[in-house]
Amino acid sequence: MTRTAPGAPRVTVRVPAKVNVQLAVGGRRPDGFHDLANVFLAVGLHDEVTAAPADTLTLTCTGPDADQVPLDDTNLAARAARALATHHGLDAHVHLHIAKDIPVAGGMAGGSADAAAALLACATLWGTDTSHAELLSLCAELGSDVPFSLVGGAALGRGRGELLEPLPVGGTFHWVFAVADGGLSTPAVYKECDRLRDATGRGATTADIPDPEPSPALLDALRTGDATALAASMSNDLQPAAVSLRPSLSATLAAGTEAGALAALVSGSGPTTAFLVADAEDAERVAAALRASGTCRTARTTVGPETGATVISNG
Repeated sequence: MTRTAPGAPRVTVRVPAKVNVQLAVGGRRPDGFHDLANVFLAVGLHDEVTAAPADTLTLTCTGPDADQVPLDDTNLAARAARALATHHGLDAHVHLHIAKDIPVAGGMAGGSADAAAALLACATLWGTDTSHAELLSLCAELGSDVPFSLVGGAALGRGRGELLEPLPVGGTFHWVFAVADGGLSTPAVYKECDRLRDATGRGATTADIPDPEPSPALLDALRTGDATALAASMSNDLQPAAVSLRPSLSATLAAGTEAGALAALVSGSGPTTAFLVADAEDAERVAAALRASGTCRTARTTVGPETGATVISNG
């Protein structure tokens, strides 16, 4: 492995996780994707990606479940560095170190966050003067959730989720996230969603399922900062599929609800589960109850919205 020379310049970018407060999934398109009305909220669990000069592209990773993170070209952060280098006619000679704190394969866009962070870190390290619009375009090529990881805050994602419309948020929302053992494959969850829809007899294609739309009540709750109203309007069309593939999630959702959470849902494609609570005190109480329930590996408290990918060290 190529080591970064002592004293070499390095850039560190901090990037948040996300929760989908609404994930409305349209029917399966001819290309196999699904149109979404995806309301993202960035939350305060973060990864940090550090870029430093190297003889070739190398990856290292530390943190919870770091052994589950691929360190080859299948890693989105590596693909991001190569995409930026190609865009500017450069060689992707960089060492990327990922300090993980976002659950791995947990439905909180950890891999997408690392890709957005790698783009910004490499653009800063290489002095490419890449515009925000160019970065967003590269993000969209890498994956549906990557653009939101760059911008953070709250946003409505259309298309596959990559077409973003920023949303106003009128306050701070308090969350508990229950981390499950193991991950869930996002493609597998979408496939199961289609299977469950077909099983009802109504079909699973764009000809069968209405176009997804955001909930006006949910958007208003975000705008006003009303946690109770947000709880009443949150939804995730992938939740039945995630629970079908991982039935134990039902017990986790029930444990958080019984502990007093305002709302409980699977985060994205899972298996992390998200619990909206009234305040920081309730967050600690619900998290303690979840840890004691034996239905999850651990529970984390945090708040949202958070800013997107941000350079925190350059030099």
